[in-house]
Amino acid sequence: MATLNYRNPDLNGYYGEFGGAFVPEMLYPNVEELQEQYLEIIESEEFQKEFQNLLKDYVGRATPLYFAKNLSEKYKTQIYLKREDLNHTGAHKINNALGQVLLAKKLGKKRIIAETGAGQHGVATATACALLGLECIVYMGEVDIARQAPNVGRMKLLGATVIPATSGSKTLKDAVNEALRDWINNATTTHYIIGSVVGPHPFPDLVARLQSVISQEIKWQLKEKIGRENPDYVIACVGGGSNAAGAFYHFANEIDVKLIAAEAGGFGLESGKSAATTFLGTLGILHGSKSIVMQTKDGQVIEPHSISAGLDYPGIGPFHANLFTENRAEFFSITDEEALKSAFELSKIEGIIPALETAHALSVFTKKKFNENDIVVVCLSGRGDKDLDTYLQYI
Repeated sequence: MATLNYRNPDLNGYYGEFGGAFVPEMLYPNVEELQEQYLEIIESEEFQKEFQNLLKDYVGRATPLYFAKNLSEKYKTQIYLKREDLNHTGAHKINNALGQVLLAKKLGKKRIIAETGAGQHGVATATACALLGLECIVYMGEVDIARQAPNVGRMKLLGATVIPATSGSKTLKDAVNEALRDWINNATTTHYIIGSVVGPHPFPDLVARLQSVISQEIKWQLKEKIGRENPDYVIACVGGGSNAAGAFYHFANEIDVKLIAAEAGGFGLESGKSAATTFLGTLGILHGSKSIVMQTKDGQVIEPHSISAGLDYPGIGPFHANLFTENRAEFFSITDEEALKSAFELSKIEGIIPALETAHALSVFTKKKFNENDIVVVCLSGRGDKDLDTYLQYI
């Protein structure tokens, strides 16, 4: 019997039918360089020693696995929150950013470009570049710049140049497009730090491996708390899906652990204003990989919508697309209104203000009934101070 492997792609970067590397000819040398060297570098003793030391002493890992007593009582199950919001910079994004900046230095790159939606990846990248002495340029949709102003200020304070994307919906998709154009024009000097498990191979695997510290910690923390490594469920929000890939990684091949992903339903699946890719998308190619994409019949990308800037993306990473089509993970569509209610609820009963992205994951408890003794881990991917302006509009 073949061993199940939902975790890693094949040699060509495919998770089942999803993945690969579909890039312009001018970018192929960059992508090929990464494909040939990323595993050797990130698995080396030298890299791991430096990376793990930074995660511990600079980022503040391990992040707590917190038993949410009040939330557990309300939903009559055992809920643990993996507190990625307590990382330096306030989200899981720093794990990947630090790892990729270290990788870029090993590859001899002097300049870093990144895209960002909610701004957390941009802040994390700017932070890593400041620490390790590389030039940083961040592309961000004009709409997201307006709704995530505190993070824009942080990036600039950290020395990054923030360039607005003014085409299309002026959100994450368009920021990715602009970053890819930059990479084509500056291929030899520049490393592009993709912030999620999207893009051409090896980015989905690279990002998942760097974020896998989340599930690695969950395992030993649960063992310490309840005497077993595996929860019954792991829940995470999914746009492109980096926090979910990190939370799912070490459980993906453990079939007794059920995986749940929460997508941004926006105004609802029938509204025309949604980002629930697995419910609305079809097979297509977006930003260098084959996956599930929200698109018209002739392949034009449909503009997504979410109240959450970090989930406002018209596709899903190939890692998650494979989990979806293989029925390995259960997907839920969470509306803007439902996410807001869950954000306010966590704030008021646990004293934790979550990011709007995370609030989508918390809304799963209103949609699915869990047993009283189920151990349910939620990846609390980020803190909510960046979303305060949005929250205040609804209080």
